[in-house]
Amino acid sequence: MHETDHVVRHLMIQGQVQGVAFRANARVEAERLGLCGWVRNRSNGCVEALVAGPCAAVESFVAWARRGPALARVDHVEISSGAAPEHAEFVTLPTL
Repeated sequence: MHETDHVVRHLMIQGQVQGVAFRANARVEAERLGLCGWVRNRSNGCVEALVAGPCAAVESFVAWARRGPALARVDHVEISSGAAPEHAEFVTLPTL
């Protein structure tokens, strides 16, 4: 794999995204795609995630995040570049 094939994306997911198992489902999806990073709730009602891995897998995760799990209603996903995560796996962090 070339270094350019590996990307990191920071996501701020807005809408009805807390209390709908968004974080648990995000972790399942990230693990399915072989990504590392983290997900957490934010006190403002958003879900924040950092995902890293092969470009195609990260783009698949972003596409999933735009839909979310069955009970979620995603209104907007703000996407930016991010710094590589500290973890080699995908973890759930405490609310910030």
